[in-house]
Amino acid sequence: MMVSPRIEDTFVKVIFGWGILAAMFTSGPVKVNVFVGANSNNEPAAGFGDVNISAILNSFQMGYDKRVRPNYGGQAVTVGVTMFVLSISELSEVGMDFTLDMYFRQFWQDPRLSFERRPGLDKLVVGAEYIKLIWVPDTFFVNEKTAYFHDATTDNQFVRIFHTGDILRSIRLTITASCPMDLQYFPMDSQLCYIEIESFGYTMSDIRYKWNDGLNSVQVSGDVSLPQFKVLGHRQKTIEASLSTGNYSRLACEIQFVRSMGYYLIQIYIPSSLIVVISWVSFWLNRGATPARVGLGVTTVLTMTTLISSTNSALPKISYVKSIDVYLAACFFMVFASLLEYASVGYMAKRIQMRKNRFLAIQKMAEQKKNEALHASNANINDATNLDLGPGLPKQTEIRINMHDPLLRRGHTNLMRGGQGGSTSRLIPGALHGGPASRAPEELLLHQPPPLLHCKKNLQKMGGISPSDIDKYSRILFPVSFICFNLMYWIIYLNISEDVVPDLVLLGSN
Repeated sequence: MMVSPRIEDTFVKVIFGWGILAAMFTSGPVKVNVFVGANSNNEPAAGFGDVNISAILNSFQMGYDKRVRPNYGGQAVTVGVTMFVLSISELSEVGMDFTLDMYFRQFWQDPRLSFERRPGLDKLVVGAEYIKLIWVPDTFFVNEKTAYFHDATTDNQFVRIFHTGDILRSIRLTITASCPMDLQYFPMDSQLCYIEIESFGYTMSDIRYKWNDGLNSVQVSGDVSLPQFKVLGHRQKTIEASLSTGNYSRLACEIQFVRSMGYYLIQIYIPSSLIVVISWVSFWLNRGATPARVGLGVTTVLTMTTLISSTNSALPKISYVKSIDVYLAACFFMVFASLLEYASVGYMAKRIQMRKNRFLAIQKMAEQKKNEALHASNANINDATNLDLGPGLPKQTEIRINMHDPLLRRGHTNLMRGGQGGSTSRLIPGALHGGPASRAPEELLLHQPPPLLHCKKNLQKMGGISPSDIDKYSRILFPVSFICFNLMYWIIYLNISEDVVPDLVLLGSN
């Protein structure tokens, strides 16, 4: 069955007419249905209606000048601030700064942006482009070094406009701020770094800053962690800064960091202590092993020098002494004293040997003098016994020895008393040849030589101490001194470095 051409044309006309009518009813302004829950239990609000958001936003710009602050010439604008720290990526001793990533939120009121509250609509959430059309506080960070906004995938910021004219601006920022550090107790130190917030151009008569949520205005994520530091907590301060251009309202957020000592114990303290212990091995080595003892002492000294240099190269060039400098200096002194100990042992052994050699030389000279005197005495006695002094006269022998000879004067005990001028005499009886004894001359007559020299002092010691005694004393003195130093060092520095800032809000507490 075929449809007639007239009926087909009529059907096309009807469809075309309906299309024209539909276009007429939808050609007006675009209307967006906004459904905003005014209550907090996510239940649908009553009385939803069609709201023209574009018309509301456009109405804000009628007579609006973003160059002028709200209530210009009247009451100062109160700007509330909150911060949520997402991460702290670095805390540098060399640069004296730290870097943190955070959500930075500002709250203020601009009556020019208020609108009539409607069912289901009490605030407007707009993108970053609209921020350029309204007035915003000229907030800056006083101790900032570098800072940048995040724009992946779009600008990480938004604005909320409430019907009362209250404004919330939230930005994600990464800031590198200066942090002056006191490294006196390094590496057992704790550092207090801060972020200062202030208006760049408006004085307190125009803008006043406050912490919007009281003590909860600053929050730190529980996932914040650093390799060498632990975040202990934070505290908030409100400051009135007096500058040459006026008084400015300023907020300060201070974050306390406590250094973790694990790295320094493993890399510095334990190796330096072991180097000191190794230097004590030379006390048990034979003092005649000069290459071994000198090589060990020089090696430990050079190792400590390298360790000290590498430690200080990673730190700023400061003029005061750090706690780690005290420990490394003590270790260096111990290994250097071990090297000097062997030097003193060698010097004392050399002096003792020189004294022994000198004494042996003198004793040898005395032996020679003794032998010469013995030969001379025997010869004189033999000559005297063979003399014939004539009939009726006894035969006698006289031996003369000069007592001023120092080698013969020492240890001489078999002398006849008498004579003058330091000389003595002894008579050889004439009965040897059948004659009577006669008077001896003025010189000393001896039959036996003087005895050998005897040393009243121990040649193996100097000042009552031998080289072996120095090694024995060092085996005890050096370890005891190093242990006492360690006890005093750790007790003192661990106590004085435990400094917790008052009024600190600890991490993890509300």
